[in-house]
Order: sequence, then structure tokens, then C-alpha cells
Amino acid sequence: MDTHEAHDAHDARTRAAIEGHWQASERGDVEAGHTIYAEDAILDYPQSGERFHGRSTIAAQRGGHPADRHFAVLRISGRAELWVSECVISYDGVPSYSVSIMEFADGQVAHETQYFGEGFGAPQRRLALAEPMPGREITRA
Repeated sequence: MDTHEAHDAHDARTRAAIEGHWQASERGDVEAGHTIYAEDAILDYPQSGERFHGRSTIAAQRGGHPADRHFAVLRISGRAELWVSECVISYDGVPSYSVSIMEFADGQVAHETQYFGEGFGAPQRRLALAEPMPGREITRA
């Protein structure tokens, strides 16, 4: 196997691990969903200023969430040690748009930064210029 093939195989394993993480999250399987993290991983939520240290702390703060949550992955992109997931996470039916930036070391997430944003309506002045994203309708202001 040449170097290019080795990198492609590594990227395929990483992508599969990320997909498994989001699938476990959708099932509510906190334990399986957090095997992707290194024991000493860090999770940052910039919008609230929170930082969580360690796989067990990351899992604990996500476990037992009071809302009915669902995860829909829109896109996963990346290579080598840096990967980005674009998701819609619904809390009690209300969608929150999320970007997860995962930095890997030794095959596990060493640092994740996750951003969340509420949806918003498109203003009338842009409607003639826009087309809907695949599988979506444009939300109007």
C-alpha cells in the first residue's frame, strides 16, 4: 500500500468513526457515542464559554438531557486530523443548526469545538437570488 492509499484508508476509518458517533447519539447510546474521544479530550462550547475536560465529563454533561433530541447529519468533511460535521440537532422538535470541529490525535478526538445556531428566515430581498438547499425549503422571514 502506497502512502496515498494509506491516507485514504485512514480517512475512511475516521469518517466511519464520526458517522458511528452521530448514529450512537441519535440512538441515545451515550457510551458508544463517546468511544471516539480520547480519555483526556477537551470539548468547547464557545457560545456559552464552557469547556469540558475528559471523555467521562463530556459524556456526563450530554447524558440524561431532558429534551427529546434527534441528530441529522447534513455533511461530514475533512482529512487527516481535522474533520467538520454539519448537523441539525432537534431539541423537543425545535431544530438547532450545529457545526462540530473535531481534531484527532492517535485515532481519537483530542479536541472538539461545537457551535450552535437557531434558524432564521430569509428576507424578501434575497428570495429571487436564492434556491433551496437539497431536501429543504427556504424559510421566509
